[in-house]
Amino acid sequence: MPMQSLIRRTAFRMDPERAHEVALRALQAGSPLLALAKGHFATGDPALHQRLMGLNFRGPVGLAAGYDKYGRAVRAWGRLGFGFAEIGTVTARPQDGNPRPRLFRLVDDEAIVNRMGFNNDGAAVTARRIAGARTGKGAGIPIAVNIGKSKVTPLEDAPADHVASFRLLRAVADFVVINVSSPNTPGLRELQDRDHLAAIFGALRDEDARMRVRDGRTPLPLLVKLAPDLPDAQIEDAVDLAAEMGLAGVVLTNTTIAREGLTNPDDPAVGEQGGMSGPPLRARANEATRIAARRATGSGLIIIGVGGIGTVDDAWERLASGASLIEVWTALVYRGPGIAREITMGLADRMRRERVGHISELIGSALAGGG
Repeated sequence: MPMQSLIRRTAFRMDPERAHEVALRALQAGSPLLALAKGHFATGDPALHQRLMGLNFRGPVGLAAGYDKYGRAVRAWGRLGFGFAEIGTVTARPQDGNPRPRLFRLVDDEAIVNRMGFNNDGAAVTARRIAGARTGKGAGIPIAVNIGKSKVTPLEDAPADHVASFRLLRAVADFVVINVSSPNTPGLRELQDRDHLAAIFGALRDEDARMRVRDGRTPLPLLVKLAPDLPDAQIEDAVDLAAEMGLAGVVLTNTTIAREGLTNPDDPAVGEQGGMSGPPLRARANEATRIAARRATGSGLIIIGVGGIGTVDDAWERLASGASLIEVWTALVYRGPGIAREITMGLADRMRRERVGHISELIGSALAGGG
């Protein structure tokens, strides 16, 4: 699309984080582009509708955590064709994140390296902002909140820190994703060990039960986001634990500390510390999804696939690998604001051509066929 090409050329003249901030401010303020979005980016093919975790998803393409960290553009995502959006990562305490520069483009690979470090306004401020955005036009899609440990909190206090965020954000979230897999907070990935995970899962599950006694709400779905760099056996163990403790699902994957699969390994950004996202992550994210989906068979857990999804073919492969929903982040940077609509409508068109009546027939088809 010419408009998306113009947006990209303009944005890529800026520092990456500056461009990101400008885009979010435009969406928050209601730019002319967003005013056109109601008709241009709308999606609504019934073949793509799903009911998962007690929620209605009009399309499978969601916004991944990390793009709208502050919850500033909650109303925009549905109007841009997203079926859901994941806000955050949000921590119990406000924090500035790591020093700038901390966001880098690998243009030849359409990839990104970031070491943002959970910069956000804290759970209390973010909860108020999301609450204000969840009424009126554009507020009709499921909204997840991604929560993580505050940088200053010791690992042994991680359960209480997560609970502090959960208490404040539970009322404004349709589901919560526990982020124990970012590479940009020192020691955070140690929380993916079984004992740490069990303590966090148990604390959040118990807090949800206590809050339900007071407000009468149904249980809030909890999911956990895992790193692509985990050994296969640890992914399987985390999925087993999630099922044992009654979580709703698993999000695969976060960014990677690896630097494999690059077409331009000499790009200066390759040497920057942080997590890499985009097409070089695709193969491992697909593999991790298949591993988790096999392990989750019969458990009721859903898989949300993220990492390297930028085209209809990428989305099709991830769904066939066992993901019920998918998310994009880096593709939004490189492909522009029409990416959700492009993938969503492309999936609907391919389903018609291949005579797949409903998205549920596609999900996990490669696993069912032994692929």
